[in-house]
Amino acid sequence: MKHGRKIVKLQRKQDHRDALLMNLTCSLIEHRRIRTTLAKAKALRPYAEKLVTLGKRGTLHARRTALSSLRHKDMVKKLFEEIAVASKDRVGGYTRITKLGQRRSDSAPMAYIEWVDAYVPKTTAAPEPEAAAEPAAEGEAPAKKAPAKKKAAPKKAAAEAVTAE
Repeated sequence: MKHGRKIVKLQRKQDHRDALLMNLTCSLIEHRRIRTTLAKAKALRPYAEKLVTLGKRGTLHARRTALSSLRHKDMVKKLFEEIAVASKDRVGGYTRITKLGQRRSDSAPMAYIEWVDAYVPKTTAAPEPEAAAEPAAEGEAPAKKAPAKKKAAPKKAAAEAVTAE
């Protein structure tokens, strides 16, 4: 009987399959969306979603468990600090698979796999200029804009000017 044998083997041995899923998950964490075959995307989905569930726990034990699966500290950090935080209100279903059609070389069905809750990496906001923040006082003329830079002469005209000298 085939009870409890749900793992997709992908025609690989267990060690090769584990390494493949680890690398695909690291790529998914790093790039937020990857293009792969449909079978690999379907095999990757439960693996990646279990790691997001670990990230939502946020405990030291969960972090070490994720590190034993991914083996990349920076990917575990990104998983716990960005992806899991963006998915905190969602109860499962963290990834989306979009079918793309067939690959030209061997007609393998291709797909995108991506995070449903697209997260935005942290960026520092640039301070706005003070002149724009404060309205101009009455009686004062508004500040003039800086003059625009002159455009460079076209290459042909510059070459003709050099030959004319």
